[in-house]
Amino acid sequence: MNRIWLVILVSGAGTYAMRASFLAVAHRMATVPPGVSRLLRQIPPAALAAIILPALVRPKGHLDLFQPQLLAGFVAAIVAWRTRNVGLTLIVGMGLLAGLQAV
Repeated sequence: MNRIWLVILVSGAGTYAMRASFLAVAHRMATVPPGVSRLLRQIPPAALAAIILPALVRPKGHLDLFQPQLLAGFVAAIVAWRTRNVGLTLIVGMGLLAGLQAV
């Protein structure tokens, strides 16, 4: 048997074993402790902030605090915080960004 095929078969068997082992113990992970649950709720906002904040503060690779994306993002964040309305947040943020870039 060719060495490449052996690597492919072993990798496939390893992947299958990892997925099957998760399914075998999934019933024990159905209840999550409250501390872990609180921690897991913080992951999506932290990941979103890690993606969005650099795009607002460093749009061209260097620090620029006086540019339209940052102001539009800041205003959109305030609208999202106060209204909890995704549609209004998008309209206000994109409208302000378009207006600032047109000026």
